[in-house]
Amino acid sequence: MNQVSALYPPGTAPAPGSAHERYVADRLAEVGRWGTDTLVDRVRRHAVAIGERPAFVTGTERVSWRQLDDLSDRLAAVLLRQGLARGERVGVLLPDGVLVHVAYLAALKAGVVVVAVGPRAGRLEVRHLLTVSGATALISLAEHRGSPAAELVEGLPLTVRLELPATLADVGWPAPTDVERRLLAGRTLGLGEIHLLNGTSGTTGMPKCVVHNQNRWMYYHHLAVEAGALTGDDVFLTLIPAPYGFAQWTANFTPTLLGAPTVVMPRFSAAGALELIERERVTVLCCVSTQFIMMLNADPGRYDLSSLRCMFTGGEAVPFARAADFERRTGAQVLQFFGSNETGALSRTTVDDGIDARLRTAGRVIEEMRVRLLAEDGTDVTATGGPGQAACAGPATCLGYFADPEANEHLFTPDGWMLTGDICTADERGYLRVVDRKQDFIIRGGKNVSAAAVEDQVGTHPAVALVAAVAVPDPTYGERVCAVVVPHPGATLDLDGLRTHLADRGVSPENWPERLELVDELPRGSGGKIAKAELRARLRTG
Repeated sequence: MNQVSALYPPGTAPAPGSAHERYVADRLAEVGRWGTDTLVDRVRRHAVAIGERPAFVTGTERVSWRQLDDLSDRLAAVLLRQGLARGERVGVLLPDGVLVHVAYLAALKAGVVVVAVGPRAGRLEVRHLLTVSGATALISLAEHRGSPAAELVEGLPLTVRLELPATLADVGWPAPTDVERRLLAGRTLGLGEIHLLNGTSGTTGMPKCVVHNQNRWMYYHHLAVEAGALTGDDVFLTLIPAPYGFAQWTANFTPTLLGAPTVVMPRFSAAGALELIERERVTVLCCVSTQFIMMLNADPGRYDLSSLRCMFTGGEAVPFARAADFERRTGAQVLQFFGSNETGALSRTTVDDGIDARLRTAGRVIEEMRVRLLAEDGTDVTATGGPGQAACAGPATCLGYFADPEANEHLFTPDGWMLTGDICTADERGYLRVVDRKQDFIIRGGKNVSAAAVEDQVGTHPAVALVAAVAVPDPTYGERVCAVVVPHPGATLDLDGLRTHLADRGVSPENWPERLELVDELPRGSGGKIAKAELRARLRTG
């Protein structure tokens, strides 16, 4: 068994000799280059050196580094007592807050792999991610979005289901015994091992499981510290739910590695976020564009935001006018990384960049990410600045998709570069600009919504004959989801009825259309495919 196949459960490793296998081998060769401490090592060190300082804070809860270390030890022992083997996959379905971060750290200590499920995931998405990942256990509250969690996963081959209390005050896990501490010490996941699988929007329907190890986030941490001049004196406010890639570095890794506190919100509200910035003297805000636009609309002048010095945003193009307004009204610099859950970061803006570079480009290409621009026929057009699909092969990337060789074949070029699906140009200074989207996504509030996933589910309504899902512009969310439907003859359909149908099927709310257009026919291109560009143009002017 080689080093790559040893990482994976039987039957799920990349095919021998494939571009995917070579890619993972390259990433494993980098392990330890950006530090040898695991996340667990760093938390244990903080528990001793700065034990009483806050690690995670919400509106109602505050956990110190010592408490974080102790609580995660206790939950790790609970996982150990369930008989879970090292490397087994454990679904974590929890609202954003302190508890989800305790669970992630406990899983690292217990040597099990987190299958991170978003707090707004619907029944179909939850079951899909647990099935594809081969999860054998689930950590959740008693209810998920108003329904019993037990009913949500009924019939799945889970051997363990742990229901956690809704608040830390109700936690009653016993401390590990000395024997259990010795066992746990030998199970902690290393930097190069798979520690997390999370879902990402796919162009063919349901989410795919993205494979992460800690090493990629250790590298990303170095990029972030340089970009934002971050230190242990900073206070982070992270408004992105923990399962997503953006939240991995902004909540799970960088603040922890620095020993800085992270403020989180179980449920986002613009006024609540502004109140937390004022109360906790937040210096680094991490959010998607929709969230900071909503904060601008909530009259930030009523709050003392003088502590704020930078904001990291991403997941979509930064709206120049609103970002410039945010800088003017708060004094904080707006920064971003360009990349995705899969690719990590290809380029970044930093505190040393001028406002035009920071707000009108995707930042300067990161040299170690070995970014290339590829024409439609695969020709490398990097030297001429593109346009071309951006691709990369560097240490911020994931390890591919879990147990999905077909998806991995599309993710990598034959010579081992990871594709982004974004068409970019690069100027003579190395600054990237995203000029088009190759993949069929709608970017709503920083989250990629798969048009195919929307179409698959809308198409199950008995009134729908044909459907195309397209983006329509929105001043707050950037884009919203519009379903353009050809109904069956004599059938009637309205948006409320369609959304009720999707809710009954367990479809995640992010995949519900927010606008419905009924048409007699859908425009077609010369190859017979639906002409979505024409549809989008019609909707913009109609």
